[in-house]
Amino acid sequence: MPAAFPDFRLGTVLATSFTGTLSERHGDAVERIPVPHRLVDWLAVNGLAVDSCTPAQLDLARELRESIHTAATAAARQEALPASAVRVINDRSAQGRAAAILTPGGTRRWQLGPVSGVEDALGVIAADAISVIAGERDGKLALCASPTCRAAFFDTSRSRTRRWCDMNTCGNRQKKARFNAAHRSPDAGASG
Repeated sequence: MPAAFPDFRLGTVLATSFTGTLSERHGDAVERIPVPHRLVDWLAVNGLAVDSCTPAQLDLARELRESIHTAATAAARQEALPASAVRVINDRSAQGRAAAILTPGGTRRWQLGPVSGVEDALGVIAADAISVIAGERDGKLALCASPTCRAAFFDTSRSRTRRWCDMNTCGNRQKKARFNAAHRSPDAGASG
């Protein structure tokens, strides 16, 4: 991968990992799928390999990403789900024609169509979002405590009190900021 592209933030939940392809939404936003081939890369890393992606398909993917983020944020806040976000998620889910395949090793793999690979992959992501937002899994949707991030994430911790979308990024950044603030010299801001 070229150094010009930021790393992907991977998680264990497909739908919320997908929304993480745009991070720092309330700060200096970082777009992790700025061009079609980066969407191809992200899909491959997440077990949804496709051969190619057009700019129009990238637009569909970004629309789905933002719809999932909007609906998941509303669900985490226990607010009504926005109708437009629900419509996009449902449309992408219905348009996908991926098949779940059981591997000889006993794991699930997705088989995407040769012609509609990106649409099929988006359908898998949308179906995953539906499962998470509908509360069908053991866990809860929450919002990252970082004021610049506020990403929706799926908390599966025992106590369901996780604060950060990712401890290695947002959590460490916030801990470092608190440490630095607590250890600043009282004279640091004074001028002589």
